[in-house]
Amino acid sequence: MSILFDSIYSSTVTAPQFFLMAGVALASGLLFAWFLSFRIRAQDRFFLVSALVPFVVAFVITFVKGNIGAGVALGGGCFGLIRFRSAQGTADELAAVLIGMASGVAFGMGYVGYGVVILLALALLWLLLSSANLFRHRSMAADQLLHITIPETLEYNGAFDETFARYLRSAEPVGVKTTGMGSMFRLSYKVQLKDPAEEKALIDELRTRNGNLEIALLPYFESSSLQL
Repeated sequence: MSILFDSIYSSTVTAPQFFLMAGVALASGLLFAWFLSFRIRAQDRFFLVSALVPFVVAFVITFVKGNIGAGVALGGGCFGLIRFRSAQGTADELAAVLIGMASGVAFGMGYVGYGVVILLALALLWLLLSSANLFRHRSMAADQLLHITIPETLEYNGAFDETFARYLRSAEPVGVKTTGMGSMFRLSYKVQLKDPAEEKALIDELRTRNGNLEIALLPYFESSSLQL
């Protein structure tokens, strides 16, 4: 059993050893990407990249002759360049890339057994934890982010207090920003509805008070309050 977790590399990397590592890394990467496709909504190219990352990192580690410091520095530099040139990814996408890089280091050192375990065990754990909903607390699930656009002439302090008291259990201001070349303000609140069935009634009443400008009621996340 232990032989499965020993390095397949000798003092020098031979062609059969390299191609064995490459085959296992690519096969495991494809299976890892397939598991991810059940939980991550992304383009097909993302899953293709996720499948190739373990082999690419292993390739770099192998050909710097096992020098992990040099390999990680080179891989980290390339990852930084790609991140700088790419749009911001989701937490799921970032985690998938990091898992692929971690397994790639194991593959690159010749520990194909550990590489397979890292990829497939973490993929299965990911699926399990995603299905368990451990972090979706009922009290937090009720939080929503309310955006209200108002004309610059409207004094917004207390303008919606009466409506909020009628329809909302709580309303916490989280930010204000100008929009429309400074001709309007966008107010943002963290809110909880008293009755989810009254969502449309809330929006209709707010429209009568903000001049029928844009109103948005969205799921609340801590990061979303920063994107006013």
